[in-house]
Amino acid sequence: MKEIKKSVKENRTVKGFDYLCLGLYAFAGLGMEALYAYLLEPVIYGASMGEWSTLHTILHWSITCITWGLFAFVLIRKAEGKYQFPILEKGASMKRWQWGVSLVFIFLAFLVDYMSWGGFKVYLEFAGKGALLFTFQYIYYAFETMLFLLIIVFGQKACEVWFHRESFPYGGIICGLTWGLAHMFTKDILTGVLGLAVGVAMGCVYLLVNRDFKKAYVILFLMFVL
Repeated sequence: MKEIKKSVKENRTVKGFDYLCLGLYAFAGLGMEALYAYLLEPVIYGASMGEWSTLHTILHWSITCITWGLFAFVLIRKAEGKYQFPILEKGASMKRWQWGVSLVFIFLAFLVDYMSWGGFKVYLEFAGKGALLFTFQYIYYAFETMLFLLIIVFGQKACEVWFHRESFPYGGIICGLTWGLAHMFTKDILTGVLGLAVGVAMGCVYLLVNRDFKKAYVILFLMFVL
């Protein structure tokens, strides 16, 4: 009997680790941008990121989006095929209070960005970059949202396999500790800490929408860009 329990525990540990690895692969996919921006592209373009032309910036975002799209496609297919984890399966219907709390999260994210930017972020980015760069940047945001949502999904699944508790935002914590804190190295400490908090909040949203990937994606994208 003890051997059976030990075997079940070991299988659970391995399976949870498999899901966590998928989440870390998603994070590694996000990290590919740094490889392009700081190592490869400066050599190709003959200029550092701060000196790139409009064409260079568009090329960077395009290459990054293609890379992120490939990572997302492969990870989703692997989760559904190898692990029988139907990520894109529709979740249970949301109640009115869940929609209401989701709107509160969107509003709070908007409020934080408004104070950080000193105005409406979308307008300021459009005014600062112009229509062309603005369009490509928001396509870039759309692909970025896909990958940090996958970190949340896989991180949540891994911890639920390990701890058997489904109401705690494990995925958000893992997203905050990876994607969120990574901003500490690419930007500054305050942005990293804010990214950690945002990661946890987005993990809460994923649970709030009953793990419906498509609903979570839309809400997280709005939280991210507004």
